[in-house]
Amino acid sequence: MGKRYFCDYCDRSFQDNLHNRKKHLNGVQHLRAKRVWYDLFRDAAAILQEEQTKKPCRKFLQTGQCDFGSNCRFSHMTEQDLEKLSAQVQGEKRLKELQLEGADIPPGTIEDWLEKRAQRLSAAQSNSALPEKPAPFQYPPGWPPVQDLPPSLQAPPPGGWPVPPGLQWG
Repeated sequence: MGKRYFCDYCDRSFQDNLHNRKKHLNGVQHLRAKRVWYDLFRDAAAILQEEQTKKPCRKFLQTGQCDFGSNCRFSHMTEQDLEKLSAQVQGEKRLKELQLEGADIPPGTIEDWLEKRAQRLSAAQSNSALPEKPAPFQYPPGWPPVQDLPPSLQAPPPGGWPVPPGLQWG
C-alpha cells in the first residue's frame, strides 16, 4: 500500500508522494485549516486590532450564524466582545509594565495558587480522617423488583451471605 502522510491541521491522510503532498500543502482547505490552528495562539492585542478594522458581518448579526465561519472577512464580534477583549489587552499591558518596572508580582500569581492548593489539600486530609459511611446498595433504575430477580443478581443480606462450615477461615 505504501507510506501515508497524515496532516495534523486537516486531520486526514493520503498516499505520500511528492505530487500528492505538494497538492495538499498548497490546497485551499489545508491553508485555511492551518490558519485557523495558528489563530488559536494569537495574542489578544493582535486579535483586537484585526477585529476593529473589520466591518460587522450582516448575516451573523441577523441570524447568529455565518456560512463562512472563521474564514469570513467580516467581524463576528459584538460590542460586548470587543469591550472584553479591549479590557483583557489593557490588563496584559499593565502587567507587562509592572514587570518591566520591577514591581512585586501582583495578586493572582502562582504563589496565590500554591497557597490555595495547600489549603485545599490540608482541608481534604482533615476531612478524610473522618470515617466514611458506605452508601447503601441500590439497584440501577429500570431493573425489575427485587423479588423477580434471580438469586445471583440479588443484593446480599445485611449480615452478608452465609458461609458454609467447611469454607470458614479459622
